[in-house]
Amino acid sequence: MARIKMANNNLSRKDIIIDKAASLFKEKGFKATSMREIADVVGVEAASLYNHIKSKNELLNIICFEVANRYVQQMDEIENMKMSSLQKVELLLRYHINGMIQHFDEVYVSDREWKHLDAPFLNNMQNQRRTYRKRFAAIIDEGIKKKEIKKIDAPTAVLIMLHAISGIESWHRSTKKISGKELQENMVAILIDGLKKSK
Repeated sequence: MARIKMANNNLSRKDIIIDKAASLFKEKGFKATSMREIADVVGVEAASLYNHIKSKNELLNIICFEVANRYVQQMDEIENMKMSSLQKVELLLRYHINGMIQHFDEVYVSDREWKHLDAPFLNNMQNQRRTYRKRFAAIIDEGIKKKEIKKIDAPTAVLIMLHAISGIESWHRSTKKISGKELQENMVAILIDGLKKSK
């Protein structure tokens, strides 16, 4: 029986399967990807995958919720920091941007393919995404009350910022792109400037 190729000794066999699945889901979409294709890129027979993972749906569950839970954990930390609302928004933006740059496949899949989750995971993800956006908007609303942020509709601001970050997909496809650090600094400057009150 073929063994899973361990290119990175720090990753478990299951981690390698998840990593390869994320790449395929990003490239082809969840529905168009088969377990056989995942097995091929991992380097084993399809039947061998089931020693480590129950189904393609389980792979999607893991990818989506690992990403979503990291965002929630970061939100928990930032909400409790002693700093201005504008600084909190900037930290959240940097975290999102860095995720799209450094962990593109899994973040992309979590953002675009979550709708293929089965119940009850689908409802859980919808609620988690909705709650996260509300918490993000609450930070902006707090900044508006403290006169740190201009008076705007906070949910709309969150929607615009997250969609802008989702557009980093185009940066990955570009053949002539600035560095990830430059991209992050440019995006933060543009998005944060849009929230600042005029002096």
